[in-house]
Amino acid sequence: MKMALTLPPGRMRQTLAIMGGLCFFLSALEYMVPRPLPFIRLGLANLPLLLALDILPFFSFVILIGLKVIGQALISGTLFSYVFLFSLGGTGASALLMYALRRGLGKERISFIGVSAAGALASNGVTLVLAWFFVFGKSVLYAAAPILALGLITGTLLGITCEYFTKRSKWYAGAGEPCGAAADFTTQPVSDKNISEKESEGFRKKREAFCLKTFMAEELAVAGLFIMPALFLNPSTHTRIVQFLFFFFLAWLSGKKNNPLLTFLVMLGIVFFNLLVPYGEVLFSIGPLKITQGALMGGIRRAVTLEGLFMLSRCCIRRDISLGGRFGEIAGESFRIFSGLTEEKKLFTRKNWVRQLDELLLSVGSDQGPEKNRMVFSTGEKNKPGRRIGPRIVLAAAAILTWLPLLLAVTA
Repeated sequence: MKMALTLPPGRMRQTLAIMGGLCFFLSALEYMVPRPLPFIRLGLANLPLLLALDILPFFSFVILIGLKVIGQALISGTLFSYVFLFSLGGTGASALLMYALRRGLGKERISFIGVSAAGALASNGVTLVLAWFFVFGKSVLYAAAPILALGLITGTLLGITCEYFTKRSKWYAGAGEPCGAAADFTTQPVSDKNISEKESEGFRKKREAFCLKTFMAEELAVAGLFIMPALFLNPSTHTRIVQFLFFFFLAWLSGKKNNPLLTFLVMLGIVFFNLLVPYGEVLFSIGPLKITQGALMGGIRRAVTLEGLFMLSRCCIRRDISLGGRFGEIAGESFRIFSGLTEEKKLFTRKNWVRQLDELLLSVGSDQGPEKNRMVFSTGEKNKPGRRIGPRIVLAAAAILTWLPLLLAVTA
């Protein structure tokens, strides 16, 4: 059996950053695909995990898992939501199973196709179990069969893609060894020239730029952590709805793209699945389906909680948050590579996508030095300490407003 490549420490970090950036890019593509449920994914971002099975040792592979889960949450804005828990559980179970199968059986006995299919089933299985406990309850059994079938299909297709790419990729054959001219993908400050032609999109860009300039990413994250329990501890469904609407407004205010119709349809789906397990007083019937008060209110409460946390994450978690340490450095480099890949996303529309992706991975893997590789998120002059009082007061006021419905419900 051919042993996995052993990479020098510098090369290891570079390979991790490249695969992390590819995870982020594929996560962004996957996020744009409509899904019936917010925690169901096609699994595109698992491709770098498959590629890493024969390249990275176990500890580095675990770091890549962390990069994928955290980066995916930052990109999609789900770090404070149930979706992050589902992603962590599903990705962890899937990745560890794939690693065990590939290393335990060997590439001669199990292909990427078999590994990917098994990983997809493990991921969706863990996700369904978590959905049972946190969102849908027993009604998730009605969705188990199609979700597992979808995972098997997408996992198989992803494995076929991985087999095809690894047999033709020069980057993979050299484990990401730099060659060719270096490409400078350093992210530049937000520019007005990229403002959309539509007036509404231009207004959204202005809101986004203002929030980036006014609020520090770390302070937003702290505020989100303080606000989150107010939604969990609120016993009233009606006041949870008020909190959800407030979070939706905050996400809009921060310049995030929110589709009200899509949000409503997701919430409607959650309520519907809860209605499949009726309990409480029967309100009315639609054919064989009995609409009960307990199931209806429980479904609404779960729906607004799930989407409320999603909106909270979107407005309080930004990609420029500093994680610190060696992991934070690798994550920052992965976001730099992700930024470069987003500029070249049209490569996936070309016929020879393997060659195009291969050349791009080789170019972003070129050693450009720590200063050149650093991402730039600044939108203007850095906030000085004396200017931090106003934004902090605003964040404190938002936190107080979020806790107010809970305090009113308790004292009522």
